Amino acid sequence: MENSNKFLFFKGVPLLSHIHDVEHIQRMQDEFEFQDEDVIVMTYPKSGTHWMIHILSLIYSKGDPTWVKSVPYWERCPWIEIKTNMENVKNKANSHLFTSHLPAHLFPKSYFTSKAKILYVARNPKDILVSALHFRNHFPIFPSYSTFEHFFEDFLQGNVPFGSWFDHIKGWLPMRHSENFLLLTYEELHQNLKVTVEKVCQFLGKELSEEEINSVMENASFQVMKNHILENKELVPAEDMKSLKIVLMRKGICGDWKNHFTVTQMETFNKQYQEKMKGMDQNLFPWDQC
Repeated sequence: MENSNKFLFFKGVPLLSHIHDVEHIQRMQDEFEFQDEDVIVMTYPKSGTHWMIHILSLIYSKGDPTWVKSVPYWERCPWIEIKTNMENVKNKANSHLFTSHLPAHLFPKSYFTSKAKILYVARNPKDILVSALHFRNHFPIFPSYSTFEHFFEDFLQGNVPFGSWFDHIKGWLPMRHSENFLLLTYEELHQNLKVTVEKVCQFLGKELSEEEINSVMENASFQVMKNHILENKELVPAEDMKSLKIVLMRKGICGDWKNHFTVTQMETFNKQYQEKMKGMDQNLFPWDQC
């Protein structure tokens, strides 16, 4: 592992020493009480987190983009595992939207006995790997890597923030049959955004008109989001806007891994995927046959 000094570990899971606090996560796990009206965007990093936060925010504002343009995403939908985020919203009575990358065994226990809802967004792990490498190499708080090969190895071994993708998704997948858990994929957001928005509305019990749904779709498009982020620097916690352009809204496509993996790496990844996901429905995800 090239960057072990960047990590701290909680119950075996690598976390970022610059932004995470083990005591806070332990306290949240044991003491945080979810309300039945709470909604959590749950993802493994680089799976479309910001996109889902944006869509969720627009659904709650009935397509009106004012909220997403005036309030930072980390205030609209704060990360549960980041202490400073939670301190900023603890006194706001109407804060019911949250975000998390935590694996299931580290998540606040109260969720599993509440009616709070999780929107879990999964993404082709090959694309996650490529996106994560670009992201980490442009922000100093994240581990950087000298070569793609080194990151490829660490990703497969789970030596990255929040640990193994395989462990993360397999930890949450048993919840997919719960009425309080909706499994989505980054790929279906690309393939048919309207159908996905309507699915999320139904899951949340939100009734939007056709005009409002169209507004959600228009304001949640990749280009609109990218323009918004680049035009509103105060809404993004980064100083280098060149890096920001590359990282936060880099390409917004599916299948970019094909531009980076060698044939050997593809075969190695596919072999580990088959081993780690053995016993899972092989048609569960759109990339299972890729």
